[in-house]
Amino acid sequence: MPQAQASSLRVIITGATGMVGEGVLLECLSHPAVAHVLSVSRKPCGVIHDKLRECIVADFLELDGISEQLAGYDACFFCAGVSSLGMSEAEYTRITYDVTLHFAQQLVRLGSQVSFVYVSGAQTDSSEKGRVMWARVKGRTENALQRVGFRKAYSFRPGAMRASPGQRNLKWYYTALSWLYPLLRATLPDHVSTLQVVARAMINAVLTGYPKQILEVKDINALGAIS
Repeated sequence: MPQAQASSLRVIITGATGMVGEGVLLECLSHPAVAHVLSVSRKPCGVIHDKLRECIVADFLELDGISEQLAGYDACFFCAGVSSLGMSEAEYTRITYDVTLHFAQQLVRLGSQVSFVYVSGAQTDSSEKGRVMWARVKGRTENALQRVGFRKAYSFRPGAMRASPGQRNLKWYYTALSWLYPLLRATLPDHVSTLQVVARAMINAVLTGYPKQILEVKDINALGAIS
C-alpha cells in the first residue's frame, strides 16, 4: 500500500457486535491506512482502542439525533444483518432493505464523497425475481445502493469465512467447524475467505477501487491479497 495512504481513512462500521462486523472492526483497528473508526451499533462492541469511537443507536430507522456523528467519514462498511430463518419476506425486507437504504441515504445527505461497502452474500439474486426469498431481498438491496449516489458503492458476496484471531462474537458452529477451513481452502478456494482478507479487500476497494461493483469470493480474495 502506498505510504501516502497511511493513517488517512475515517471509516464507519455497522454490525460490529456480529461475526463479520467484529472481524472487519479488528482488521481496521490494526490497519495502517485507517486513522479512525466509528462503530454504529445497537449495543457496545466491547472493544477499547485509541482509533475507535462508538455510537449506540436504538433504531437504525431513527438517525436524526445522531446524524452529526456520521459526518466527515470516507467510507462505510455496512456489516449489519440478520438471518432470514423464520422470517416473513416483509420482516426480512424491513431489516435488510429498509434499514440499509435509510442508513445509506443519510450518509449521502451528509456528503456524497463517501464510499459504501455492503456485506451481501453468495448466491444473491440480482434479478430480484428468483425463488429464494433472502436472495431476492439482498439483490434488491444491492441494486438500490448503486442508485443512492455514493462516490463508490460495492456489494461483497462472501462465502464461508474463517474468523480472525481474538474474535468473540461467533456462532457455536463456526468454532466447532473451524478445523474444516484448511480442507475447504484447498478444495474450494473460490468459495472461502478469512475475515482478515474480507476486511482488507474493503479497505483496498476504498483506497484503490475495483472494476466490479459486485465482488464474489474470488474477487474478494484477490483484492484482499493486495498489500
